[in-house]
Amino acid sequence: MRLRKWFQFYNEKQKTNLSTDLSTIILGRKRSMCNVLEYGEHKVIYKRYASLYFAAGVDWDENELYVLEVIHRYVQVLDEYFGNVCELDIIYNFEKAYQVLDELMIGGELQEPSKKAVVRHVLAFERHCELDAVTRNLRQADF
Repeated sequence: MRLRKWFQFYNEKQKTNLSTDLSTIILGRKRSMCNVLEYGEHKVIYKRYASLYFAAGVDWDENELYVLEVIHRYVQVLDEYFGNVCELDIIYNFEKAYQVLDELMIGGELQEPSKKAVVRHVLAFERHCELDAVTRNLRQADF
């Protein structure tokens, strides 16, 4: 599992067990099977894009189609940001993938539905960080 974001408290042992169990279950399912499965007191909704799987554990009253749309929106934003996202993009730029997710969602709810706005905010943050680094280097050079 490359990225994990938790919006509910679980201790590390629970997180590890959940991640291991769900990875095994999801990877063992055939493509023709439904993208929604029951897991304990939650539903797990997942979607496969090429070799990448994206999954979300939600309460029973959540709309499955809405969750699939949020997953699809996240993948679209990653595609726009990375230019056809692949597993290596997520491995080597995991902080950017988390930043995109944080810009897209807050507290487990979709915050910004516009793909262009999310990418624009992430790129603006990158420029700000680069300028901050340059400023720090200039200050250090003055001493």
